[in-house]
Amino acid sequence: MKRLLVLAAVTASMMASACVTVIDATDSDDLAWHGENAQPFDDARDSCRASTGKGQHSDAFRDCMAGKGWTRS
Repeated sequence: MKRLLVLAAVTASMMASACVTVIDATDSDDLAWHGENAQPFDDARDSCRASTGKGQHSDAFRDCMAGKGWTRS
């Protein structure tokens, strides 16, 4: 019985961690990034800023973030 309880708890935590929503505090609007099995948000954001040289509202930045598993609503 204990084994089943532990398995249920582990399964529930894994299901909850598969989808992440991040509201970037540096943004001036209420748009949020959503990632499922995505790279860590801060690393992806910093990498895309460096590689595109553009801000979060540019198409190049959004495309870069999408390549790392993040989409913006």
